[in-house]
Amino acid sequence: MRILVVEDDAVLRDVMRRSLSEAGHRVDEAASMAEADHFWRVQTFDAVLLDLNLPEGPSGGGRGSGLTVLRAARARGDNTPVLVLTARDRTEERIAGLDAGADDYLGKPFDLAEVEARLRALVRRSLGTQDISAVGSLQLDRRARRLSLAGERFELPAREFEVLWELMTPPGRVVSKRALADKLSGFDEALGDNALEAFISRLRKKLAGSGAGIRTLRGLGYLLEAQG
Repeated sequence: MRILVVEDDAVLRDVMRRSLSEAGHRVDEAASMAEADHFWRVQTFDAVLLDLNLPEGPSGGGRGSGLTVLRAARARGDNTPVLVLTARDRTEERIAGLDAGADDYLGKPFDLAEVEARLRALVRRSLGTQDISAVGSLQLDRRARRLSLAGERFELPAREFEVLWELMTPPGRVVSKRALADKLSGFDEALGDNALEAFISRLRKKLAGSGAGIRTLRGLGYLLEAQG
């Protein structure tokens, strides 16, 4: 998954980034309302972790609420799943967050494993997917972040794993080149078409004989489908 972490506490933000990155996710960070709004407008994310009490801009200038950024995203039709992380744990503030369009709410302090579990659940719900997806003899367990092939664990480099994750979430849908490249790139590192095609080529070879294959739909993208 590609996740935007919006948190002005540098230490906590770094801890969350490292934890999510070690779990295999791509993480972008914003430390203010202005940064969060900008990143959210120019990049597609699978989920957003959103703090409430934030500086308005990178250099300060007063503080505001992350709910302002959330309301702006919902107003422009962005339905990215949002998990609000905050020290504010009063019922009325939870209600305000949910009314603004938050999908879930977690008070500080929190367990990092629970954060990732809740993110998986939010993304799964938004896509209408289950924990387990299978195409041919290839199976993805999202909860364990594990691929298996014919019942045996199927180990892949991180980015190849992410390509299959996208193609299987859910399977049977066409994923555009741009969407795949965006999920695998960072703001400071763009993934070009040649690199993406190299990932796809390697995966096709590794999937040979599995009953699952990646088809290129010219002008549309890639589709993971069962093959006879």
